[in-house]
Amino acid sequence: MPALEVDDLVITYGDRRAVNGLTFSAEAGEVLAVLGPNGAGKTSTIECLEGYRRPTEGQVRVLDLDPIAQHAELVPQIGVMLQDGGVYPGIRPLEALELHAAFYADPAEPAELLDRVGLTHLRRSTWRQLSGGEQQRLSLALALIGKPRVAFLDEPTAGVDVQGRQLIRSTVRELAHDGVCVVLTTHDLDEAEKVSDRVVIIDRGHLITVGTPDQLMAAGGSREIRFGAPPGIDTAALGKAMIAAVHETSPGEYLIETDPSPANIATLTSWLADKDLPLADIRAGRQTLEDVFLRMTAITGEVPAVRIDTRSADSAKARTERLRGRRRSA
Repeated sequence: MPALEVDDLVITYGDRRAVNGLTFSAEAGEVLAVLGPNGAGKTSTIECLEGYRRPTEGQVRVLDLDPIAQHAELVPQIGVMLQDGGVYPGIRPLEALELHAAFYADPAEPAELLDRVGLTHLRRSTWRQLSGGEQQRLSLALALIGKPRVAFLDEPTAGVDVQGRQLIRSTVRELAHDGVCVVLTTHDLDEAEKVSDRVVIIDRGHLITVGTPDQLMAAGGSREIRFGAPPGIDTAALGKAMIAAVHETSPGEYLIETDPSPANIATLTSWLADKDLPLADIRAGRQTLEDVFLRMTAITGEVPAVRIDTRSADSAKARTERLRGRRRSA
């Protein structure tokens, strides 16, 4: 049984369809990263999965429960991490965890969870005294205090430093290893590439593509070479050497419209060596997840539909005013 399922989901706001026919599933022990531009329908989709928004059409189930009709039964089994807010500013981290632990029959041990997210040394600080990254780590702990079977994490590493990001990413992988279905919504494509088992991209309410990061990055083998070098190199001269168009897509980032063959790679590196120019990195034929995302969400006349994985997948953001209200009232 999938941990969550969505079947032909439609969500409308007046005459506007925010979500248009999404169908997907996610399994226990899987990290599903949900990507999409602002306004793609991610938040609305997640609100339906959490039981805070009723579908206009279609059906959603989480842990084989109807999130609306069986909401009281579902809530103790899911965890929700908001991107910001939802915590009383004067409360201390351990106090917040102990308070939320009281809502569950079999919660995690608050002190152990505080240590797991690296905040034990700040147990006497109030929420308002924590940095943005420290608040994110406490929000993650609050989402996990009830030992959820499904965890919805909204931008979990936003504003977090390098060490904090590594800690959060390792925690996410540990959750999946323990059988938790983790639905991760993020604009950090590098994070999605590193931590997820599968990636879903939605745009304008439609499912665009779904697959593992490796599948998505390898799909459609691009006929191009991308590399990093000092900004402002002579692209015209390099183009003559490569017999291909060369573009500086952003300062220090270049694209050559040619086949990524060993001979062409050798020509490129030889030209850079002759000019005594350092090569920062090179990507031949293989796209990054950011490349895939930008290509597939490009504004065109119609929405493309590409399925990499035979299992459909989609999910989205977990940020709702109703949930914030529930946490504030706590």
